[in-house]
Amino acid sequence: MTALLDVLTAGYVGDRVAGTVTLVRDGALVAVIDPGMVADRDRILGPLTDLQVAPGDVTDVVFSHHHPDHTVNAALFPNARIHDFQATYVDDQWIDREFEDDVALLSLSVRLMLTPGHTPQDVTTLVDTDRGLVACTHLWWSAGGPLEDPYAEDAATLRASRQRVLDLKPTLIVPGHGAPFVPLPSTPL
Repeated sequence: MTALLDVLTAGYVGDRVAGTVTLVRDGALVAVIDPGMVADRDRILGPLTDLQVAPGDVTDVVFSHHHPDHTVNAALFPNARIHDFQATYVDDQWIDREFEDDVALLSLSVRLMLTPGHTPQDVTTLVDTDRGLVACTHLWWSAGGPLEDPYAEDAATLRASRQRVLDLKPTLIVPGHGAPFVPLPSTPL
């Protein structure tokens, strides 16, 4: 069995900024990845309604990193556990996360991988779907990169994490601020 993945809204960067927000369903797991800044909250809630998922049905929220453009709408999901690079947060509990070889399982088809780059605390959500492996990540803002992330503290670390994700042979990358894209040999490292 594989997970279902739907992009709720594709983000953008320019005079305004919005993050790409993704829904993943795998058995009991109903996860929203990066519920951050959008022009209107209906850009998240409308597609959820279309998919017959109520905000209270969401069991998990994943932050690829802690910038507000990827986190500010987490409170839309009152029953969700929150996941980041170091822990799971449930109500008043801080549950340290254990990574084995930089990977932690959320379900049979969904796992988190430590991928520092945009920030030192980045995680990529890897989702096994019927179309192959999908990587939801902020290692790329969009299909075009940028080649050099202006916020990355260490360009070599960013390139190494990008290569690590590409070595997994994902069939699709869901970037931090753009539409999903198929990785190509020209995908920026």
